[in-house]
Amino acid sequence: MALIERYIMVEIRRLVMIIVGFLIFMFASYSAQRYLTEAANGTLALQIVFDVVCYKILIALEMLLPVGLYVSVAVALGQLYSDSEITAIHASGASPWRLYKAVLVLAIPLALFVTLISMYGRPWAYANIYQLEQQSQSVLDVSHLQANKFNVNGSGRMILATRIDPTSNHLTDALIYSRSANNTSLYRAHSVEVIDPSPSNPSVILKSGTAYVLERKGTDDNMQNYNNFKIALKPLLESIEVKRKSASLAALSRSTDPADRAELQWRESRGISTLLMVLLAIPLSRIKPRQGRYTTLFPLTLLFAAIFYGGNICRTLVANGSIPITPGVWSVPILMSIGMLFFIARDFSLLRKLSR
Repeated sequence: MALIERYIMVEIRRLVMIIVGFLIFMFASYSAQRYLTEAANGTLALQIVFDVVCYKILIALEMLLPVGLYVSVAVALGQLYSDSEITAIHASGASPWRLYKAVLVLAIPLALFVTLISMYGRPWAYANIYQLEQQSQSVLDVSHLQANKFNVNGSGRMILATRIDPTSNHLTDALIYSRSANNTSLYRAHSVEVIDPSPSNPSVILKSGTAYVLERKGTDDNMQNYNNFKIALKPLLESIEVKRKSASLAALSRSTDPADRAELQWRESRGISTLLMVLLAIPLSRIKPRQGRYTTLFPLTLLFAAIFYGGNICRTLVANGSIPITPGVWSVPILMSIGMLFFIARDFSLLRKLSR
């Protein structure tokens, strides 16, 4: 590798490590605080917080790596332009391709890594997060319950008990609240024996208490006292959005649902979008003589916002059926490619003028 390419690459790589490391630290801190709060509130098991945060970081890398690389290229090249180092490189007769070559040496491996994360890592992480949260948020898993606290799960079920015995799956002086589309149920029991704590089929036996069933319309409310009362509570259901995010590529490819097609296109386009976004940062980082160092900040920020929000808007429109599946989410990378060709043509046009 030539000295010029190596010098530029070292500058960019150093910034990538600093910026991506900082972004990961900030994201991990935020996620840890969020899930530790849920654990303190009794809605999530403390022992799975670390695993969930790690999976969340893996998912976030799909966005953090492109952002880190984009910012690093913009900052590094902007500094080199500001110090007139790139001007000196061009004055020595070096081709503009050498800038692109130096950036591509880093961008191509990272773009491939982002593609692997988007297509395989992110769905795998979402599936594992759902499984962990499903197991933890089953408030009938007595080991996760806290006495004298409202223990709430994702489906809105709530349990309050004065005493909890994890070894015998037994609750004392318990209040169970559960709601469905048509009614709300409230159970007050002297003791509760958990028969099946699984999220898919939770059931308990209530002893010596009162059951209240309140209809949404208020036409068929009822109350009954009981000595032994077995009930099956509302199970935790996987949301459609979680199913889609954790679906395999094969499942998405077979589906005719526009939302599934949009998810597939989103995964497939992440790598090429990363590469194009970074390449676009090269010409936009150029600073003309006597311009301030931060002159390029606005166009670079505007480009990133357009790519980020444009991709999300296209995915939503494809999922809603508002725009055709073809080109669908690929509309943004296509526009980025056109912009990239324009800047490359401009760079080499300027080079020919200077060489005359």
